Amino acid sequence: MLGCEGGGPRVRFWVTLISGLLECLGFAGAIFGWATLVFVLKIEGYFSSLCVNATINGTAVEDCSRQDEQFSLIFTIASFMINFLTLPNGFLFDHFGTTVARLLGISVYTAGMLLIAFSTPASSILLFPALSFIAVGGILFLVTNMQVGNLFGAHRSTIITLYNGAFDSSSAVFLVIKLLFEDGVPLRVSFLFLASCSVIHLFRTFVLMPRTHIPYPLPENYSYGVNCGVTRDVAKTENNIQTSESEKEMPFKFKFQLKLKLKIFKETSVPDQNTVTTERSFKSCLLSWFFLWHLLWLSVMQLRHYLFIGTLNPMLNHLSGGDPGLVSRYTNAFAFTQLCGILCAPWNGLIMDRHKRKQREPGQSEREADLKAAILSLSLTALQCVLFSVCAATPILPLQYLTFILQVLNRSFLYGGNAAFISVAFPSEHFGKLFGTVMALSAVISLLQYPCFALIKGPLAGDPLYVNVGLTVLSLLAFINPLYVFLHCRRQAAQRSST
Repeated sequence: MLGCEGGGPRVRFWVTLISGLLECLGFAGAIFGWATLVFVLKIEGYFSSLCVNATINGTAVEDCSRQDEQFSLIFTIASFMINFLTLPNGFLFDHFGTTVARLLGISVYTAGMLLIAFSTPASSILLFPALSFIAVGGILFLVTNMQVGNLFGAHRSTIITLYNGAFDSSSAVFLVIKLLFEDGVPLRVSFLFLASCSVIHLFRTFVLMPRTHIPYPLPENYSYGVNCGVTRDVAKTENNIQTSESEKEMPFKFKFQLKLKLKIFKETSVPDQNTVTTERSFKSCLLSWFFLWHLLWLSVMQLRHYLFIGTLNPMLNHLSGGDPGLVSRYTNAFAFTQLCGILCAPWNGLIMDRHKRKQREPGQSEREADLKAAILSLSLTALQCVLFSVCAATPILPLQYLTFILQVLNRSFLYGGNAAFISVAFPSEHFGKLFGTVMALSAVISLLQYPCFALIKGPLAGDPLYVNVGLTVLSLLAFINPLYVFLHCRRQAAQRSST
């Protein structure tokens, strides 16, 4: 079996890596393909009882704005859960280990799939818990798989980036379901198949994953899972036990407990932070301008993305004049572009790490060099969001192809840049708490997407132009974060030159 003599551990590492990528690509981030699934659910008649006959300009039409509100509310709640539960899910992973976290994730994910499989238009309300279960289960798949990067040492960040990119690309799962549905495969069959794949997740949990955590750095003779017919956790020497249990393993666990729907492009630990930074308390970090502006940076862009995904179907209906053929074509195009998330993910990491190939300025710390390198990443991400928002606000249907491309590119930059910035701007011992806090707070702000949708469907009569223009202006606030970091680095450089 994997892990026996003859180079088995390395084979096991690669099998774990590849199977984990397939798991994230095929299951973890499925909820972000919600707009594609909504198209199918409308055909099936979910919430169709909310559609009413109305007269607009003397023409009798069917008003389904209340149906759209329900679909938007489902996604709003699920996207809130995926971020807000980052903190408790992280503590669960930290205290109980991989096996317990994965068993919980498999249970809720499978329950979500079964709820959709056995739901009917008469029981449309089941979609509310179903999508939230899929969201929470999927994020637990991601967080337990990212630690696999520790098995590959120098390539750790690249592998973590790939996992996050695979998470983004998995939103195309609902596209596959839509295409199968159009070819005559019932919705129930597709979701029963996805639920039955829990057998594969269980196999990976007990055979290819550790019971607790994969330490970093990796001890010699490390092994895990089922090894030659015997269930094992970690094989360490006495010295390795002291190393991993004291200083090495805990920062890793704290780091990975909260890295959810994100893409990590950089090592969490910053080796040569100065003493002042290392001794900063969590409270001082939380109340700092760095944290405040970064929270604003993440929140405004995340709100823009969530509202776009949650309202994509009614927006396409509005721009196409209700033509179902055009709506289907653009929905497919959106889903196909999501597959490119795994290709876009590494770019931000290259930008963040570019300074490592250069010699630092005299007296410049590693942390200061990292912050300086982050300015370009933060600025590019904000610029991408503004361009994406401008395209989304322009009521020209063919332009939405460009909108889809900018959206997937910007989302890939957003979450990786978020975690990378926190890892370099604050002491590593506070990474988990700060990451969980910023994700939870941004989740609260993301709830504004539902009032925005209600405004579009109510007073604005289905025209999202004014809301999109407002969100575009709001996105400009994201530039405050890179500007503040730039001014901070310039002050640091001035202090170095004066001394």
